[in-house]
Amino acid sequence: MRPDLFIHVKSMKNLPLPDVVLFDLDGTLIDTDRLYLECYRRALEPHLGYAPTDAEIAARRPASERRFLTDWIGEAAGAACHAEMRRLYGELYLSMAEGVYDGVREMLAGLRSAGLGLGIVTGKGREAWDATRAAAELGPFEIVITDDDVHAAKPDPAGLLAAAEVMRVAPEQAVYVGDSAVDMKAGRSAGMRIGAALWAKTAPGEADAFVRKIEPLRPDWIFARPADVTRAFAMWC
Repeated sequence: MRPDLFIHVKSMKNLPLPDVVLFDLDGTLIDTDRLYLECYRRALEPHLGYAPTDAEIAARRPASERRFLTDWIGEAAGAACHAEMRRLYGELYLSMAEGVYDGVREMLAGLRSAGLGLGIVTGKGREAWDATRAAAELGPFEIVITDDDVHAAKPDPAGLLAAAEVMRVAPEQAVYVGDSAVDMKAGRSAGMRIGAALWAKTAPGEADAFVRKIEPLRPDWIFARPADVTRAFAMWC
């Protein structure tokens, strides 16, 4: 990563500490990339007449289960496809999900110990979140906003604003941490500070490319690893 970006991030340490930290889920707290690709592929095959490739699915940048499917195959077919995708997610989770990213549980425990309110705002549907919650053991959150709870998917800020309202904080008192440009745009649109999570971006050049992509959004923090989040917001670390 470029040295000037490190300098920019270090200068952010003087920002006021947040009262609430909101997280994206997939690609930020848990690794479900392989699982989702397989679920989408199997669910879409009967509707498309072929099994889409990983590259074809990824090129459409799925950020919301239901909207991703309905945008591809239409509302009526998309509803049935989403139902099958949810079934597959629950069936395949234990065998195909890669689990919680290293350091995430410790990060969450540290933030809770520091007295910060924690929440999740995700494009995952409620049913898939319920299957995830039972297996991931991420601990309690004050609020979890799923795709089923909002009228519009990220980068629309509706989910983030709903979370802030439930947690009784102004948007500027919250930080949204996520792994995608969509997450960063949603946080900015909500009037929150934003932190970019890089720890899932392990392919050569992937993290640098992502940082360059989101640079126009001026992320307030760029986190190489979960422990960096704890150090930024829990002053005793």
